[in-house]
Amino acid sequence: MRYFLELAYRGTNYHGWQRQPNGLSVQEVLETALATVFRQPIAIVGSGRTDTGVHAGQQFAHFETEQPLPKNLLRSLNSLIPGDIAVYDCFPVRPDDHARFTATFRSYQYQIIRRKDPFLDGLAYVFTLPLNIDRMNEAANRLLQHTDFESFSKVKTDVKTFTCRIDFAHWILAPNGTLVFHIRADRFLRGMVRAIVGTLLDVGQDRLSIDEFDRIIQARDRKKAGRAAPADGLSLVKVGYPDEVFSSRQSGFQQDQ
Repeated sequence: MRYFLELAYRGTNYHGWQRQPNGLSVQEVLETALATVFRQPIAIVGSGRTDTGVHAGQQFAHFETEQPLPKNLLRSLNSLIPGDIAVYDCFPVRPDDHARFTATFRSYQYQIIRRKDPFLDGLAYVFTLPLNIDRMNEAANRLLQHTDFESFSKVKTDVKTFTCRIDFAHWILAPNGTLVFHIRADRFLRGMVRAIVGTLLDVGQDRLSIDEFDRIIQARDRKKAGRAAPADGLSLVKVGYPDEVFSSRQSGFQQDQ
């Protein structure tokens, strides 16, 4: 039987989502907890690989087991994992539903604050230089006119294509002064959002023109783009699936057992 987990985490203390030979990952922590609860190894597959230090307000992963789900599964898992990871739900799905490949979109946010804030330490990038947000939004809109984003991908990556369908990309200035970049696409390349943000910050400082930003996209060369923005401002906030994936979902059904 295949199940989906819905979870969230603060990525500060982890070397990303995926298991690493030389650092603790969110996947490793969850698989260790699941193995304890089920008393056998349980492998999980996530909807995507967040990088070191990147957070997730919503992440999904699937696993398979022929055992019945233990009572109080969510309570047991959450008692075994650190406080910076939380499992919200577990529900059965169809055998061919895949946390990564069945997903139809992912949404990310990048948060920038204009002064140091102890309550957002590790969750936002402190950037104090003046920014032209209108120019940054005009440049961000150019992203929707393209599909190849090799210029914003890490160089050493195993993907076969750099093609992505970006649904929207824009900056919003919140009432509290926080600047938030919102972007949604069917898939993201490694380091893509942070590279886009870093390059848009160059536009906002008038170090790049709108047309130069456009030419960077067309160059398909990571060396042409700006530096990657720090990881701590980035969060995966939503993963979309066809409605059928959730047809057997009973939100929180394990919490009360």
